[in-house]
Amino acid sequence: MQQQITGAFYGIAIGDALGVPVEFKTRSYLSENPIAALTGYGCWNQPAGTFSDDSSLTFCTAESLLTGYDIVAMAQTFVRWAQQGYWGAHNEVFDIGHTTRRALQRVATGTSPDISGGFEEFENGNGALMRMMPVAFFLIKENDIHRRYLLVKEISGITHQHFRSVLGCFIYVEFLRALLSSGNLQEAYQQMQRTINAYVNTQSFNPAEIKIYERVLLQNIATLREQQIYSSGYVVHTLESSLWCLLNTSDYRTCVLRAVNLGGDTDTTGAVAGAAAGLHYGIDNIASEWIQQVAKSTEIGQLANRFMAAINTTSTQ
Repeated sequence: MQQQITGAFYGIAIGDALGVPVEFKTRSYLSENPIAALTGYGCWNQPAGTFSDDSSLTFCTAESLLTGYDIVAMAQTFVRWAQQGYWGAHNEVFDIGHTTRRALQRVATGTSPDISGGFEEFENGNGALMRMMPVAFFLIKENDIHRRYLLVKEISGITHQHFRSVLGCFIYVEFLRALLSSGNLQEAYQQMQRTINAYVNTQSFNPAEIKIYERVLLQNIATLREQQIYSSGYVVHTLESSLWCLLNTSDYRTCVLRAVNLGGDTDTTGAVAGAAAGLHYGIDNIASEWIQQVAKSTEIGQLANRFMAAINTTSTQ
């Protein structure tokens, strides 16, 4: 599992960093000026290899899980990032989503993380989905799907409490768990569909909300054409585009470059796809120059090692 954890940790940071300079660029622009390497400056004026809030909050999530699960401690780690740049690529915050910012301001002023997250329909950006990768590893030994769902719901809810965001996070976590036990992408995807659909049928969730994920849960997202895939910051779009990129490529590099060159919310699509691709293909499939170039490269490797040790000794019990 060390290959998968280290691959996922570097995978998210590199996918994120590839997308940072071209965030908000259109697909047509990137089709003419495709990203093929880690580049610098661009829209955020950051040096090459700089990752964004996507990876920072993922690493904060992983670090808070090192000593077991504590939602208050996790939320406080997020506040430390927002206020002090903790786990920032260069120890500062240059990008933060509106819903996440508002939620962490609430936590910082004493609101419980149980009720801090945005719960309105318009607060369904991808700010919780982007940081879920460590949760999948943490839950690898938890066999009770309802407990897995409740934990994902709580972690998402620090910033994003709406059911649509929670379900998107849950689908992604279950897909990553399936990837850990199956070396075949399509098999893991189908396993996730069976698991989620069976669980959803036992719950009294809003059917209209479930239907929003129909392309992921009931169809095969991989068979859609690129023109049918959207890459905005909306949680549904990020989940769909990330899965589509992973299922339609056969190595880490091609996956993350496909994700970033979709345009739109390039850093988060790159991050979410990159975490999954890094997990699936392992660290040895990621170019060594990218590993060396990404910000905080040594610290990321150390965190991955500490996280691997921690999940071998702790569980969700």
